[in-house]
Amino acid sequence: MSDFFEIDFLDVESGKSGDAIPLRYRLNGVTEIHVVDGGFQDTGDKVIDHIRKYYDNPDFINRVVASHPDGDHAGGLRTVLEKFEVRELWMLRPWLYADEIIDRFSRFTSVENLKKRLRDIYPNKASLEEIAKKRGIPIYEPYQGTRVGEFFVMAPTKNRYLDLIVESERTPEATKEQPERELTALGTFADKAAKKEVALVKSAWGVEVFSEDETSAENGMSVIQYANLFGHSILLTADASREGLVEGADYAPSIGLTLPGIDYFQIPHHGSRRNVSTKVLDRWLGPCLPSKPAKGETRFTAIISAARKDEDHPRKSVVRAVIHRGAKVVSTERSCLSIYHNAPVRDGWIPANALPYPEDQED
Repeated sequence: MSDFFEIDFLDVESGKSGDAIPLRYRLNGVTEIHVVDGGFQDTGDKVIDHIRKYYDNPDFINRVVASHPDGDHAGGLRTVLEKFEVRELWMLRPWLYADEIIDRFSRFTSVENLKKRLRDIYPNKASLEEIAKKRGIPIYEPYQGTRVGEFFVMAPTKNRYLDLIVESERTPEATKEQPERELTALGTFADKAAKKEVALVKSAWGVEVFSEDETSAENGMSVIQYANLFGHSILLTADASREGLVEGADYAPSIGLTLPGIDYFQIPHHGSRRNVSTKVLDRWLGPCLPSKPAKGETRFTAIISAARKDEDHPRKSVVRAVIHRGAKVVSTERSCLSIYHNAPVRDGWIPANALPYPEDQED
C-alpha cells in the first residue's frame, strides 16, 4: 500500500459538543496511529470501534494526546488507555509543577497539599495518569517545540501553561468559596452563569463580530498540533484560546511554516466566538476576501466538532468568518468526518456537505 494519511473527526453526540480525533498515516512504509482526545467517557468505545474497523484492527496505538483537562475531550481516553495497548501518552499535569507555583498561592505552604488539590481539581488528567502508571504507559509533556509523531506542538509554552494554572477559576485562590459538589464526574465545573439571549443581526459580507469575553484558562491550556503530510498543512486546535493561537503563529517560522497557509483548520472550541478573532484568523488563514467565493473555489477546509443537540455551537459569526477567508466549512453535527490523502476507500462514506454562509450573526 502507498503512503497516506486519514484524520477522522467523530460525531460526539450528546447534549454538548466534544472532540474525538483518531488518525492514521503511513510514511516510508511505516504506519502509525495517533489519537487526539476521546470525547466524553461514553465516547471511548466509539473511538475504539472506529480504530478497529477502519485502521485494520491494530495491536496497538502509537500515541494518545489529551489536549486539555475538560471532560468532553479527556473523558473517553480512559477507555482507550484501558482497552488498547498504547505506546505513548502525551499530556500536561498541573500537579507536577506545584513546587514551581506554590509561592503564587497564598493558601498553601505545603507542596504536597497543593499537588493533592490540583489532582482533585483535574480528575480526568489524574485518572489518565493512574491508568497509564498501572499499564506501564510512558507520559510525555507536549510543550511548544516538541514532536508528537509527525506533528509539531505549536502551543502552549511552559511559562504560559503555569500562568494558566494559577489564573484558572478552578484553582484554590478562585474556588475557595466554591462547594466541592460543583465539580462534575467529568471534571468540568457547573456553569453557574445564566444563559444570555443572543440576538441575531443581518450582516453584510466581511462584517465580523466576536465576543469580548475570553475563553477559560483550561481551554487556553489546549495543545495545538501542526503537521504537513504530503504537502497538506493541518492544524488541530482542540479548544485553544486566542492567546494560544497567537503563540502558535509566533512559533510557526521556527519550523519553516509560512502563514497564512493552512489547508485543514480545526476551528477551536466547537465554533465558539470566544476563541478566535479577526486578527487571529488573518494570521492563520489570511484576510477576508473581497466577495464570496464561487462554489468549488474554496481555498481550504475548516472542520468543526459540534453535536447536533448543542444549541450553542457552532456560532454563526465563526462560520461566517472562516468562509470570509475562503473556507469550505464542515461539521460533525450530522456524521463523522474524514480528511485524507491516498487513503484506503471506505464503503458508505460520501463527500461532506458544506455549511451554508449565514447571512446573520450573533450581535
